[in-house]
Amino acid sequence: MPSRRRFLQLLSLLSGGFLAQRAFGQNHMPDESAPHKRTWMAFIASYDIWEAHQVPEVQRNLATIAKTIAKYEPVSLLVRQQDYDTALALLGGLDNHNHPIDLIEFPLNDLWMRDTGPAFITNSAGEKAAVSFNFNGWGEDQAYKYDAKVADFVAQQAGAKSIVSNVVMEGGCFELDGHGTAILTESCILNKNRNPGKSKVEVEAELKQLLGLTKIIWLKGIKGKDITDGHTDFYARFIKPGVVAVSRDTDKDSYDYTITRDNINTLSKASDAQGNNLELVILDTPWDINTRYGTRDFAAGYVGYYACNGAIIMQKFGDKIADSAAKNQLVKAFPEHQIEQISIDGIASGGGSIHCATQQEPAN
Repeated sequence: MPSRRRFLQLLSLLSGGFLAQRAFGQNHMPDESAPHKRTWMAFIASYDIWEAHQVPEVQRNLATIAKTIAKYEPVSLLVRQQDYDTALALLGGLDNHNHPIDLIEFPLNDLWMRDTGPAFITNSAGEKAAVSFNFNGWGEDQAYKYDAKVADFVAQQAGAKSIVSNVVMEGGCFELDGHGTAILTESCILNKNRNPGKSKVEVEAELKQLLGLTKIIWLKGIKGKDITDGHTDFYARFIKPGVVAVSRDTDKDSYDYTITRDNINTLSKASDAQGNNLELVILDTPWDINTRYGTRDFAAGYVGYYACNGAIIMQKFGDKIADSAAKNQLVKAFPEHQIEQISIDGIASGGGSIHCATQQEPAN
């Protein structure tokens, strides 16, 4: 048994190690549209979670997203051993793309890399770290034994220092502009299923330190209507500093009809870290969708796009008028990017988007 002196020495070392882990320097999380080293994804559609008729389509959707992104940057795709051959076949091999697609075997529960993967940050010395937000299955609403290990594994594969946050949340809970401003939803972060007893002040202090933030704008969101409890990235996305894409629900029978208008009201009165009033680009949701794979959890909205090197990968739903209107708005918003519009109705039927299935690793 160690003496009290030895115990205190050990405690000091452990504390020092923890502090050193978090004392990464002046932290900065680049905006998603900043240059990437690669995109991380997870190729899985488990029959334990998805309906049998959804699985093949979800797998095809994941391959489509990966192949589209690989036109512009490398993709690293986590895949279960039992799914490896399926992924390889749907991708058409690994060498037939503009940029490489790497398959990395790892056990998984689900595909949502935005939520399970780490948030990559950099510091003033040019070092890269990966922040784990302690994924717990969106408040233990879904099995997450394997997905809880994804953030650390991705950090290891990327050769990045791993930092564990004091907050439990997911990557879809926040949006930032890379210049000190973030948008968060209260319903998912200030929720007892993730952070019981933590105050808004405590959460803000943690995220400001970890992500290099100076201004946080809170949306109320809504609890219990979907598994995420109202993720920010379904409601609002930074196009660039001072400009925000905002979803507006067109279905008066949807609970998000009021929520999205409340979001627009809040953001129209908000300013960023530099004191600039926010300019809003409002993207109306489609009316017509593909109902083949289910409608109960269908995520119909255009803010779930993904910004990669030189391109915006966005969804289309089969509503020609809404699809075209949303694309035209993003063409204007991202004049230096190629706009790729693809259908991923399988993933959408499970409540997700292209953004939910991806996680960027910054170039520096």
